[in-house]
Amino acid sequence: MTASKLDQLRQMTTVVADTGDIEAVRRLAPVDCTTNPTLILKAVETPAYADLVEEAVTWGKKSGSGESTVHAVCDRLAVTFGAELTKIVPGRVSTEVDADLSFDTQATIGKARALIAAYKERGIEKDRILVKIASTWEGIQAAKVLQAEGIDCNLTLLFSLPQAAACADAGAFLISPFVGRILDWHVKAGGGPYTAETDPGVVSVRTIYDYYKAYGIGTVVMGASFRNIGEIEALAGCDRLTIGPSLLDELAAATGELPRKLSPEAAREAPARLHLDEKAFRFALNQDAMATEKLAEGIRGFVKDLVGLRKLVAARLV
Repeated sequence: MTASKLDQLRQMTTVVADTGDIEAVRRLAPVDCTTNPTLILKAVETPAYADLVEEAVTWGKKSGSGESTVHAVCDRLAVTFGAELTKIVPGRVSTEVDADLSFDTQATIGKARALIAAYKERGIEKDRILVKIASTWEGIQAAKVLQAEGIDCNLTLLFSLPQAAACADAGAFLISPFVGRILDWHVKAGGGPYTAETDPGVVSVRTIYDYYKAYGIGTVVMGASFRNIGEIEALAGCDRLTIGPSLLDELAAATGELPRKLSPEAAREAPARLHLDEKAFRFALNQDAMATEKLAEGIRGFVKDLVGLRKLVAARLV
C-alpha cells in the first residue's frame, strides 16, 4: 500500500503545523509548530481553551491595570499557548513579536528577550523557541542582534529574494517565504491561470532555496501560506514547510507518488549573490510592487488581529 502524501513528504521535508489549535497539533503530530496573532486570536475565542485564557486574565488582574497590563496578558497568552505546544511537538515553536513593532529594531529586540525570558520561567529553554519577526529592514537588523545572543529567529512575511538575502546576511536561523499570498497578488493583478509549476509563489520559494544552497547559506527555508496541496507538492524537499490543519488532513488522505522537487544537490542556477545595505534593501523592495504591498498588508493584518486580541483581553480585565 502506498504511503499517504503526508507521510512521503515527511521523508524529505520537516513538516510544521501552522496553527495555535493545540488539539489539531496533537492529532497531526508535526515536528514544529508556528503561531501568529491571527492564530492566537482564533484559539483564544475557542471554548476549549477557556481555562488557559482565564489563567492569563486572572494573572493580569493581580498585576495591575491599563494598557501595559493588557499587553502583558497578551504576551502571557502567546507564551501559554506556545508552552502547551512544546509539550506536544518535539521541535520548535515559533512565537511572534508584536506586529506593531515591525519598524522598531530596539523594541523588537526587547520584546524578543522578554518572550524568551517568559519561556525560561516555565522551564522552556530558548533552543525550543523561534522568535518570529516581520522581514522589514528593522526586523532583520533586530534578528542580527538576537542571533548573536543565541536567540534563534524566524523571519516571516517574506516575499522576495532581497528580503531573503538580507536575512541570510543577518544570520537568521529560519525564513518563512510566503507562497499563497504571492499567488493571490498575481491573480488579483490579472495573471494566470497558473499550474503548480508556474505558481509565482512556488517559483519564488524555489529561487530562494536555490540561492541559499548555491552559496552555502545555512538559514533554513520554510515555505508558508499555502492555498492548495499542489503548491506543497511542488515544494516537496524544501527544508521545512508550515502547513495549516486542513491541508495537512488533505495530504494525509491523498495517495499516489510524491516526487521530490527540491534538493541541495539538484539546486538550479542561482541569481548573483546580493549584499544589501539599508538603502539598497529599501530600493530593491520598492522595485517589487508585489513584495512591497504584501509585506505592508501582512503587517496591517497581524496588527488588526493583535488589536482584536488586546480588546478581548481588555474587556475581560474589567
